[in-house]
Amino acid sequence: MVLDEVFKLNNGVRIPKLALGTWQTPNDIAKNVVETAIKAGYRHIDTAIAYENETGVGEGLKAGLEATGLHREGIFITSKIPAEVKDYAQAVNCIEESFKRLDCKHVDLMLIHAPKPWSEMWKPKFPNYYKENLAVWKAMEEAYEWKKYRAIGVSNFSIDDLKNIMDNASVKPAVNQIRVHIGHVPTELIDFCKANDILIEAYSPNATGRLLKNQAVCDMAKKYGVSVPQLGCRFDLQLGLLPLPKSTHEEYIKQNAAIDFEISEDDMQVLMSIKEE
Repeated sequence: MVLDEVFKLNNGVRIPKLALGTWQTPNDIAKNVVETAIKAGYRHIDTAIAYENETGVGEGLKAGLEATGLHREGIFITSKIPAEVKDYAQAVNCIEESFKRLDCKHVDLMLIHAPKPWSEMWKPKFPNYYKENLAVWKAMEEAYEWKKYRAIGVSNFSIDDLKNIMDNASVKPAVNQIRVHIGHVPTELIDFCKANDILIEAYSPNATGRLLKNQAVCDMAKKYGVSVPQLGCRFDLQLGLLPLPKSTHEEYIKQNAAIDFEISEDDMQVLMSIKEE
């Protein structure tokens, strides 16, 4: 089963191949969602400071462990330092506050949420925030060295942003979490990460619902007898990526993890040829 499978990060840490995404999951329902996911077999939960649900995720983690009898080491928890945080002192404070909200002794993976503040992400290349990202990375490296994190990485980073970290820091990013789904496959960035042993985590594998409006994708899902979100997750997985499906409903949480089927090579090529509308 996919839920029992893992990737190995570049520092040797094992990371479950599928994660529950919690973006847009309100804090007051995050506990129930996370507990439900753990009971359903999920072993990887993805959150972020910016999601404002770390407290609920931490409560759900404890409830899920109690319900299943698992140890804390049995669940992989990822969080992220906000994109707007671009200096060392702020990063240190975020790290400390994140631990308090999650109520964990360690977090398995911490990411820089984006290389620029969100308001500047889709503006021209400059400013590039290279120096600022290195300051945040330094704070994360220290926490990693103190074993507060089992791995550290980034999210939404371009090749140039990654090279800045790789060329100027002691610890290479273990992960780059980016948007990848049918219709949007940034091949050059994916190939660069694979060549440098940086795992790609794929958020929005269902394109935040847009794939449900694509007839070719719907027809392909019907061919395999699966839902469109299941097809999207399987597509990312077969690209060698780690998908992060998101739902707050028990039925869909379970369904999104039922992806133990194989998309044929020919059908993968068809899906790769689809362009985002």
